[in-house]
Amino acid sequence: MPDPDRPSPADRGFAMPAEWEPHAATFLAWPHNASDWPGRFGPIPWVQAEVVKKVAAGEGVHLAVRDAREEARARGMLGRHGADLARVKFHRIPTDRAWLRDSGALVLRQGGERPARAVAGFRFNAWAKYRDYRRDAQVSERAARALGLPLLPVRLRGRPVVLEGGAIDVNGRGTALATEECLLDGQVQVRNEGLSRKDYEAVFRDVLGAPNTIWLGRGIAGDDTHGHVDDLCRFVGPRTVVLAREDDEADPNHSALRENRERLASARLEDGSRPEVVDLPMPRPVAFEGRRLPASYANFYVANAAVLVPTFNDPADPRALGILGELFQDRAVVGVHALDLVWGLGTLHCMTQQVPEGR
Repeated sequence: MPDPDRPSPADRGFAMPAEWEPHAATFLAWPHNASDWPGRFGPIPWVQAEVVKKVAAGEGVHLAVRDAREEARARGMLGRHGADLARVKFHRIPTDRAWLRDSGALVLRQGGERPARAVAGFRFNAWAKYRDYRRDAQVSERAARALGLPLLPVRLRGRPVVLEGGAIDVNGRGTALATEECLLDGQVQVRNEGLSRKDYEAVFRDVLGAPNTIWLGRGIAGDDTHGHVDDLCRFVGPRTVVLAREDDEADPNHSALRENRERLASARLEDGSRPEVVDLPMPRPVAFEGRRLPASYANFYVANAAVLVPTFNDPADPRALGILGELFQDRAVVGVHALDLVWGLGTLHCMTQQVPEGR
């Protein structure tokens, strides 16, 4: 939030649009940190090339690369993959990791016929878990510069506010989703020491234009972000959410997701109405070298031309695609193989960041 003597972004008419609203482009980063996918990095650039190709079919792509050599490699792979390179703009923005949902620029938009845009200047600290994030901490500012947009620093009581894009989801009408585990746990991966529920709600109101917050409880097993909401519950319309469901009572996700369903049963949207809740299945547990991975169909990305959904060679893949296909009838719903990608502890939503249309 700005200082008390200046109007907040929301006071100036800025808000975070819903993901399904028209994009000017999507921002991504070319993956290069092999340590995020130990022993399985080989397929990852190919997955990124597929994502770029599918996104570029309906909007521009801004692609962060470290240097000229990486740009040349990316161009070559994108060309071989059949991506429309005319729609891809490369930026020399070095990164530590490719998860731009969390480190990248969260773009706000004003209302009106020719809406201005700005970047919410949240701080990034690698999920309060990793030490190697010096480059990622500068991505938001550099992306704002690349987009030609002003950066609005977000501070509360004189302190910068840490917030990752995967920790929230909005319907673009005034309601935000978040989890207590991620933002309110004062012991594990603490992003903003001392910030209360009311403090976060004030940030969502004044920066994201979302005066109403629906608080869920815990995230899914295997999520090293400690509870990002984009792995379990997402808005798919102004009044509708999908919520991951696990029917196996022996699975650790069963009780957490059931409790979240109970919370949504009593939740209210910004106008006082109840949200419609649609169940989205969970895939069978995905593990590698004994470690549970955060495999979830809820980590989909809504682009202009398609909804990209992670798939896991699982019997539930077609059912998840069918459910989302019924909910997004204005664009194709496309599965993207993500078994290799999820070994890096994230999938499609984690690697993408939308840039809404605007002036």
